[in-house]
Order: sequence, then structure tokens, then C-alpha cells
Amino acid sequence: EKVIFSALLHVLLGLYKLSVSVMEGDSVIFHTDVKRNQQEDIKWYFSDTRIAQISGDLSLICTDVQCNEGTERFRDRLKLDHQTGSLTIMNITNTDSGVYELKIISSRSSSDKIFNVTVSGEKSVKEGESVTLESEKTKSPNDVMTWYFNETKITGDQRTICTDVQCKERFRDRLKLDNQTGSLIITDTRTTDSGLYKLQITISDSSCSITTMKRFSVTVIGKEFGKTISFNQTSKCWNVACLEKGALMA
Repeated sequence: EKVIFSALLHVLLGLYKLSVSVMEGDSVIFHTDVKRNQQEDIKWYFSDTRIAQISGDLSLICTDVQCNEGTERFRDRLKLDHQTGSLTIMNITNTDSGVYELKIISSRSSSDKIFNVTVSGEKSVKEGESVTLESEKTKSPNDVMTWYFNETKITGDQRTICTDVQCKERFRDRLKLDNQTGSLIITDTRTTDSGLYKLQITISDSSCSITTMKRFSVTVIGKEFGKTISFNQTSKCWNVACLEKGALMA
């Protein structure tokens, strides 16, 4: 059974564009961090199509097909917070990738926020190869990044990476962190490295905080998987590799 985690995206006024990458099956929560005072109209758009709206006096509340008849893209996978106008997309699919726009309109002002969402699938690698799990951002001094593997914490600091005993025994110095991006590199992969990796990123400054949770489903394919077995008996040749060596078939 696939475990679904929420990818949390906190957005405060003043931030105009953010990007997040999630795995299929995740839930994504776009937090406006706005406490409605019955004066703001909040509207959500996906690819210029209105997908959710809540009016200041609560006289109009709609999501998906309720907002636009015949546009049931999300099929009951949207949830709108009536207190804040925050939007949740549940059980996200690759067709949900794209640009989302938030419009907050009041009698005094209006603001637009843009979110770019990328939905990824499973990452596969052959045993013995290296794999990089990309954070897809440049790390700033105030950023805090923490990696997890199947709920086991992998710290975001290369100097103290894998402080957990179970983590140390499993990876044995095969984990590296990119100092510029915080991306996780697994070298000399083994089939036991297959599983769910999560990256929690917290970005903070004097006025706001943004937290995202990204998931990476990794499958390490064993060396014996899909291996071709050749039969070469005396003067008989049964495979292409054998023929390329000049052997003759009887």
C-alpha cells in the first residue's frame, strides 16, 4: 500500500512565485497564510481555469466542477479551507503538473501569487550505480534541509550525516550531500537502498517561513535482473554475442 505524505507549501504575501516538485499520490497544500476578515475574495486558477473560489461573505464557495461546469479535472480531490482560503490537492497525478495562480482581492488592494507544480514518478537505478535525488534549488544560508529514508532521519549536514546507527549500518559512507543544492547522492547503490526518501526544506527570513516536503520513490534493480543466459555448446552458438565472436552454428 502506497503511503501518502503531504507536501506543505507555506506562502506569505510578498512572495510572488514558488515551485515545488512532488511524487504521484502526494497531497499538496498551498497555504495562503491569510486570515480572512470577510473582505477578501480568494480565487484559485489552474492553467487559466478557475478551480476554486471563496467570497468574503461566504456567499460563494466552490471547487472544481462547481466553479466551472464541465471541467471536472480533479474529481473531488480539491479541498478549500473556509477560514484561510488555502487549497489542498489530494492524491496528485502527473496531469496535475502546471501553473497554479492565487488571486486575493479586497476593496483596498489585490495580489497574485504563482505556483509551479511538477509531479514526478518513480526513480530507478541499476545496482552499483549512483543516484542523485535533486532538491531542485540553490541552498541559502538560512535554509534547513533534512533527509529521511523510510522514516529514518538522515541529517542535512555532511559532517554529521547518518547519525542513526541503523542508517550508518545500511549506507556505510555511501551518502553525500551537495553543498550548493542540498541534493542527496547515493553511491554504489544496493537493492536494500530501495524505498521512500523524503526531503524537508524550511526557508526562513525575518518575516516569513516556507516549508516543503518532497518524496522520492527509489527502486534499485539487482544485477541479476534481466540477465541474458547464453548457451554455447562446442560448435553451436545460440546468442548474438556468440555470433559476433565468429562462432559457427552447427
